[in-house]
Amino acid sequence: MPLLVMKFGGTSVATLDRIRRAAKRVGREVANGYDVIVIVSAMSGKTNELVGWVRETAPMFDAREYDAVVSSGEQVTAGLMALTLQEMDVPARSWQGWQVPLKTTSAHGAARIVDIPTDNLTEKFNDGMKVAVVAGFQGIGDDGRVTTLGRGGSDTTAVAFAAAFGADRCDIYTDVDGVYTTDPRIVRKARKLDRIAFEEMLELASLGAKVLQTRSVELAMRYKVKLRVLSSFEDNDENAGTLVCAEEDIVESNVVAGVAYSRDEAKVTLISVADRPGIAAAIFGPLSEAGVNVDMIVQNISEEGRTDMTFSCPVDEVTRAEAAVQAAKDAGHINYHDLVADEGVAKVSIVGIGMRSHAGVAAQMFKALSDEGINIKVITTSEIKVSVLIDRKYMELAVQALHDVFGLERAA
Repeated sequence: MPLLVMKFGGTSVATLDRIRRAAKRVGREVANGYDVIVIVSAMSGKTNELVGWVRETAPMFDAREYDAVVSSGEQVTAGLMALTLQEMDVPARSWQGWQVPLKTTSAHGAARIVDIPTDNLTEKFNDGMKVAVVAGFQGIGDDGRVTTLGRGGSDTTAVAFAAAFGADRCDIYTDVDGVYTTDPRIVRKARKLDRIAFEEMLELASLGAKVLQTRSVELAMRYKVKLRVLSSFEDNDENAGTLVCAEEDIVESNVVAGVAYSRDEAKVTLISVADRPGIAAAIFGPLSEAGVNVDMIVQNISEEGRTDMTFSCPVDEVTRAEAAVQAAKDAGHINYHDLVADEGVAKVSIVGIGMRSHAGVAAQMFKALSDEGINIKVITTSEIKVSVLIDRKYMELAVQALHDVFGLERAA
């Protein structure tokens, strides 16, 4: 039988009524002749509640017990979904991660998927099961204990199952009806995309778009899994939502596909660093070890053997970054005159595979920002994206201006 993977996020299963609504969607696909693997998240708000209980009980918690607690939210949803389908006379059974088994590393709280053997579920499908409801976000580590994949891990679970089972498609049901050219809450003219390339979606996800988890898009691109993002609150036909697919499956697209933003960024500058071989490693090695997520990096031209080094990171990691570089300075590994942190910046990015073959896109972006009186603090580029750091107070204005200048409200 052909097979589909359907993933329902927390808002899609937040109440028993929403679980029933989701189950009806699954039932329609079964009626269309599919076997279905359903991946479920915890009911909306439940994971945050469980995490809060763990932190209140033990601020310096054992990560193995953290996983034992927070994975329970998905198990509840899986059981309720299976029961709902059974009440609809659809042969369904719930599966926890360890029962599949979804094998992971033992990095509790941030495990990586190692393997998904297909024998158990395939045998049950052959015996007449039509729907396997799998608890997302969790697996079993090589230490034999339950693991979790990190926040948003149910998206990753869904794509991994689609790849392992060779599914026709992986449908991600969420509270939005697809991927937009930018956040519709900022730009009312934002347009839903019918299709978007894996590379574009990966860049948008990593740059702040919250529709899909970055690791899930990486997996989909690697294994050529067709992803469809749909609303769980609307009746969808076969052309609904946004299809995330290979570049060659897109006939025409705009030069720029979308505008992404990340509001809570910080710019950190080490002033007058000794300019010598190995200085970058001496700075960014300790930052990495401290778990600081460094993004943009700019080094000024050296003058009299000294240079300035600037990088960006999430604003809530600034204190950790300052402590890491100070420790490196105290240990004699680096030397700088001062550290200046600007915690009032935001990152705004344009993304599009068409930028590979069109010149002048960056210049067009910079002029649009200049026309609005927005100063650019840092610039980084790749083949298909340009990102800038600007003052946070201008972020929404910048997003609107870029959406307008590249005509993203219009289809290609």
